[in-house]
Amino acid sequence: MPKSASTSKSSTPSSAVLSRMFKGLSEGVMITEGAFGRNGWQITHANPALAGMTGFSAAELTDLSLAKLHKDRGDLTIMRSWAKKGAATKPLTREGYLKRQDRSFVFVAWTLSALTDGGGNLVNIMITYQDMTANRQLREALVHSQRLDAVGRLAGGVAHDFNNLLSVINGYTEILHHQLGENSGVRKELQEIYQAGQRASTLVHQLLAFGRRQKMAPRVIEVNRLVHEHVDILSRLLGEHRSLELDLDENTGNVHVDPTQLQQVFLNLVLNARDATKKNGRISVRTQNITLKGNKLRRATDPRPGDYVELTVSDNGTGMDESTLKTLFEPFFTTKSEGKGTGLGLALVYGVIKQSGGYVDVESESGRGSTFRVRLPRTREPVSKVRGKLAPLPVTGGRETLLIIEEDRIVGKMVEGILAADGYDVTTCTSVAAAEVAMDRLGGSVHLVIADPTAQNSDVAKIVRKLHRGQKGLRLLSTPNQDSDPITGIPAKHQTVLTKPFALSSLLYEVRSLLDVKG
Repeated sequence: MPKSASTSKSSTPSSAVLSRMFKGLSEGVMITEGAFGRNGWQITHANPALAGMTGFSAAELTDLSLAKLHKDRGDLTIMRSWAKKGAATKPLTREGYLKRQDRSFVFVAWTLSALTDGGGNLVNIMITYQDMTANRQLREALVHSQRLDAVGRLAGGVAHDFNNLLSVINGYTEILHHQLGENSGVRKELQEIYQAGQRASTLVHQLLAFGRRQKMAPRVIEVNRLVHEHVDILSRLLGEHRSLELDLDENTGNVHVDPTQLQQVFLNLVLNARDATKKNGRISVRTQNITLKGNKLRRATDPRPGDYVELTVSDNGTGMDESTLKTLFEPFFTTKSEGKGTGLGLALVYGVIKQSGGYVDVESESGRGSTFRVRLPRTREPVSKVRGKLAPLPVTGGRETLLIIEEDRIVGKMVEGILAADGYDVTTCTSVAAAEVAMDRLGGSVHLVIADPTAQNSDVAKIVRKLHRGQKGLRLLSTPNQDSDPITGIPAKHQTVLTKPFALSSLLYEVRSLLDVKG
């Protein structure tokens, strides 16, 4: 017998080999035959992978119709249209749901393929099924992450305008408070207005944190120490009808994070747990070191494997349904009754942890409580040493020339009034173009510029560098709506940042301090 004939014969798989291949496929596969009836084709064979996917045995699957297995009867309409084209038709892939034996559903991608004999005649239909559950979860997580980022950018824009309004409200309230005598009947009311403005400022910072536009002051800290430092205050806030349980691993590592922001995250999570529980409520706080691989972060946004410190806050309260979980971290979303919450607490949690390189994972079910897991990258660096800050020295005015660049006319007018009253020669401009004209008029006599380098359509950094080239001793006080980096090309000692809204005493102090810097 010729060698080629022998080779051809040995290359043809036997029925036993084909059977083993069919059973060993990782994808679910079924073979059907017969005409396409009301309930689809007759299932003749099903492999173990399809049985595992659906919970039915292979024998049970052959007794089912496609109509019983596919959740959407629209799938059968697509199959019928495909079947009319006969053996010449190309494979077709669609996505949908299969019914499982336990009455749950599995999300799959299914593909129709025609099986023909040697003469090209249609003999059977093969349908393959690929479990797409994990893939769908990742896609949903990506869409959710993009949605949160978009809302974050919107929140940051709102915070910018709101900060300008607060600067005016708080500033003029403080001016009136200082101008009125001790015996004035409205000083108490002005104090209430100012305190309300300060609370509003806190909300703005939460918005900025959600949008991840607030600059952090991170350092290396121990998570366990942060928890211990707040046990007493939390016990008082929770009251006698709720218990606080701690399970802190003494070997928990350190993290690099803004301690003030992490404190807010921790308090928000515990207080949310308090609000979700009633009498005899139980709230537990746990810390531990964990090493996560990609598949274990499947439900967390933008997963990244690595070593983490995990801070878990769980409760046995009311829990949340699926629709609530989908919008949980959006600003202004709250499940509390009107007047009971701002809807910014969990938005802040999301923003702070995301900006710190970490992740937040949530598990909850209506009536069964909630569990929040905050995961922050673990560091081997030692805990940072904190230096105490000196109290501000008494502020005195001056006679120097100041240039204010502020696009909000009302804010600029207020700042000008404060500084002029303290003796300074002040010029205020609402644009960079106007500032350049003022520079030509003032010559080299400008000692300090007050401006927002992050203002929209502004080129403050460029004009400040230009001024500094002609006047090396020029100082810059940046007044952004969120923390910003120093302007390059200007010595660090000649510039500082004072975020809006600021107190009058802080403004006067920073101006005088910059002007008094030697060199």
